[in-house]
Amino acid sequence: MSRQNEIRQASDRNAGRYDRHAALEQEVGRRLLDRVTFQRAEPAVIVDVGCGTGIAAAALKKTFRKARVVALDLSAGMLAAATGQSRLTRPIRLLQADATALPFRRHSVDLVVSNLVLPWLTDPGRLLGQVRRVLKPGGMMLFSTYGPESLEELHLAVTQSGLDCAVPGFSDVLDIGDALSGAGFREPVMDVDRITLDYPSVDEMANELEATGTSLLIDGWAACRKNAGSLSDHWPVSGKPGRYALTFEILYGAAFGPPEGQPRRTAQGEEASFSVDSLLKSRRMS
Repeated sequence: MSRQNEIRQASDRNAGRYDRHAALEQEVGRRLLDRVTFQRAEPAVIVDVGCGTGIAAAALKKTFRKARVVALDLSAGMLAAATGQSRLTRPIRLLQADATALPFRRHSVDLVVSNLVLPWLTDPGRLLGQVRRVLKPGGMMLFSTYGPESLEELHLAVTQSGLDCAVPGFSDVLDIGDALSGAGFREPVMDVDRITLDYPSVDEMANELEATGTSLLIDGWAACRKNAGSLSDHWPVSGKPGRYALTFEILYGAAFGPPEGQPRRTAQGEEASFSVDSLLKSRRMS
């Protein structure tokens, strides 16, 4: 099964219980949308990429009432759950699509929001390239992702237990900033946050990681799940007796669509693109 199909099927299965377990994702989404004030102009078209159950899309529609808000996700199950977020007075368009093949015209979107989507992609650069393509010049991409210190307690417990599973090495601020610049975005701004959750048991923690799909990011997760007792025995001591802490490093980023013709780095060297309209306009002015 391809990675994409695995993620879609897991999301379809988890859609009905996702919101009951997604406290972290929802909190990160709220903090991400606090940064929407970086937007320099009132957006007319907004796309929430990887919208899940549509909570962020509904908040964006409430803030920007005149905007057309599109909630996009790979999972039909998540989109079915998101239908409750659309109102007659604040409608949201639901769209099933792949984040790395956005079905929008070039320079047609003012604001793209992506909450904790990048960790799921085998090639995050494809999403950045797609967002750059659809963003209008000066339009904004606003996103969050996991940093390299995420799941550090799980990593330590796995290492001490000698289990055959591995916590991924998430990209750091510099890597993501370089990727944004390489994709041609302007004025990238990054900042970092840490959120620590605590659980009454490793089993409870594992249930939540599975319900939100985060367990799919962990190579060999079945071994972790099967040996929860061993993980408990080797879990780093936290400040609360009888509790199991799990830390997430959250990276927030904002970047802007470049002007027409700004080059971007590719494997073949720098590449610039122009719309036909802009070339025709240039010819008329010459």
